[in-house]
Amino acid sequence: MPVLERVLEKNPDSVKLVFKHFPLRNNKFARPASIAAIAAERQGKFWEFHDLLFKDYNRLNTQKVREIAQQLNLDMEKFERDQKDPGIGKIINRDLSEGTRVGVRGTPTVFINGRLLRNRSQTGFQAMIEKMLKKGDPRQGQ
Repeated sequence: MPVLERVLEKNPDSVKLVFKHFPLRNNKFARPASIAAIAAERQGKFWEFHDLLFKDYNRLNTQKVREIAQQLNLDMEKFERDQKDPGIGKIINRDLSEGTRVGVRGTPTVFINGRLLRNRSQTGFQAMIEKMLKKGDPRQGQ
């Protein structure tokens, strides 16, 4: 995330970040964590929740997700109710389908204007952004 933050700061008018959920099937807490992040989004806390999830990604469990929600002072009754909303599952399924269609195999995966970014260093990001801007990529701004 620090690299993404620096890229966004350096390119405020030409870069837009779009996040898609792609919970890995081999991690039994990945999908519940995605569901919880969307529930947190409904209280305006997606990125804070996301960052704390990824900070402790190797220790994810139901209790950790609950602790993060409490740490962020979420309305726990609303948070738990929202996690049961079938619409959240539909969002995740849509993102999974899209990710599978474009060749996502793991997380994080980064695309810039539909092109896979292989060098995820700040230099790699900037080089690809500048290349796209210089070429006048028709997908710019999507």
